[in-house]
This record gives sequence, C-alpha cells and structure tokens, in this order.
Amino acid sequence: MTLTHAEAVDDRLPRYHQLRDDLKSRIASGAWHPDEPIPTEAELARTYAVAIGTVRKAVDMLVQEGLLLRSQGRGTYLRRPRFDRSFFRFFRQVDADGVRSVPVSRILSQSCETPCERVSQALALSSGDKVLQLKRRRSMGASSLIYEDIWLPADRFAALQALPLDEFGNLLYPLYEEKCGEIVASARETLTIEPADDVVASELGMEAGKPVVVIERLALGYDQRPIEYRLSRGAAEQFRYQIDIV
Repeated sequence: MTLTHAEAVDDRLPRYHQLRDDLKSRIASGAWHPDEPIPTEAELARTYAVAIGTVRKAVDMLVQEGLLLRSQGRGTYLRRPRFDRSFFRFFRQVDADGVRSVPVSRILSQSCETPCERVSQALALSSGDKVLQLKRRRSMGASSLIYEDIWLPADRFAALQALPLDEFGNLLYPLYEEKCGEIVASARETLTIEPADDVVASELGMEAGKPVVVIERLALGYDQRPIEYRLSRGAAEQFRYQIDIV
C-alpha cells in the first residue's frame, strides 16, 4: 500500500514517521473499530512493503501519543480513555456511611437550539448550525453532586433527538457511538471557579452565589474534530485535588 493519508506526505521525514502519519489518518477515518485489534505489525509490514522495524517504530509513536494501546497476548487496539474518572478525581463520591459509590446520571431535558458564540466556536460550527443541548444531573442518593450543560452538533446527533430521556442511561459516550457512530477519543478540560447562579444552585441544592467548580470539557474524535462541549458544575466544598509527585 502506498502512503496516502489526507495531507501530503513529506518525503523528508523518516519512513516510520510517514507511516505513523498514514496510520493516524486511517484511525481518524474510522478504518478500525476500537473493539477490534488493528492488523499485526507483520500484516502492516506486508501491506506497506516496509520492514517490520519501521512498523514497530510507527506504532510505538502512536502508543506514546495515546492513540493506540498494546494488550499483551491480544494485539494492539485503539485506546479508549476512561473519561468519568476525571470528574471523580475532583469530587468526593462517598455516601453517608463513607462507602465509595458511583453517582447516578439523569438527563433532565434535551432541545435543539441555536448555539451561543462560545459553544459555536468550541464545536467549530458554521453559521446557522444548530446544537442538541442536554441538561444532566449526577446524584448520589438524595444529594446532587454535579449539574451539566452539554452541547452536541445537531446534524451529527439527530438520532438522539427523539430518544426518550429515560433511555439515555448512565454513560453518554457509549450512546454516542451506538446511536450516532461518534467515538470520543480524547478530551481537553479546564477547571475554574464561579458563583452558582439560581439554576445551578437549585439543581445542586445550595445557596445562590456560593462558589462552584466548573469543569469545561471539549471532547474530540480520533480526527481531532470536536464532538461534544460541556460545562459540569459541582459545589466547591465538595472539591478536592490530589496528585502524586514522584
């Protein structure tokens, strides 16, 4: 196979670097499904008519970049990050008895809207494009932990617009893939502090004006195209930050 990724191949680059770019382009185009291993290094070497060492270097680069994951005895797969872990690094998730729990998510509403400039820019939308807006609450027992505003490009998520609210389930990203073929590969997050407005305060059962931590997330596909923009807010008194420095 000739190296034919979307951007012109730079012949000045080493062969393994050119191969890495081509494989990256194929990943972005959906050539392989995350639940199935990509071709073996030997198969790729035959396909591209290159040495297996060249393939290994290219795959190593993609592993280091977080696009691929080697699984001993099973093969090499597209990496699937565990996105929910990020939220609950920052917010306590223990019940009244001190037992660690998984919050329950509930979609409160969905609507097709004209996005504000902030959302439109984040999702790289064109003038006139609509968004599907979801409002979601994550709770633990009777306590509301996180309140979220979520925006999705309406044209790519049309299948969700008629979905009953109680069928969204606890996790959204598997639903995006199952219903719309949109796979989230990575995300960028920014943390800020702001006072709770009346809506957020009501949803979180707190006093308006009290500080909330805001986690701003932009979720991206393997092609780095924006898929989802969301703002998640939780009471600052519940916030914690922990990092191991070694």
